[in-house]
Amino acid sequence: MARFGIIVHAGEGELARALHGLLYARELKQGGHQVRLLFDGAGTGWIPRMEDPAWKYHSVYRWVKEQGLIGGACQYCSTAFRVADSVLQAGIALLGEADGHPSLQALVEDGYQLLIL
Repeated sequence: MARFGIIVHAGEGELARALHGLLYARELKQGGHQVRLLFDGAGTGWIPRMEDPAWKYHSVYRWVKEQGLIGGACQYCSTAFRVADSVLQAGIALLGEADGHPSLQALVEDGYQLLIL
């Protein structure tokens, strides 16, 4: 079993990247791997959209979330992109261990291979 840290950094016009972060998380989890999905940078803006049940791929997001694969969202970026309240309302932790940003070093030290989309 391997450990994968998937970082969704995809911006507003990058639906394929954001969606594939979810798809990769689901596939790897179903394959027996440990997965931690983080939203960083402009990727934090996807959380309010993905939370919307009317979003076309909401069922994929819901599965990933219900499996406990979402490790959090960047505190600094969630604030900068004005989605921090939505992130918290979704029950997703704001991470800021590295100057307000999630610590990639901590993931690497825990044996996670990083995939950045």
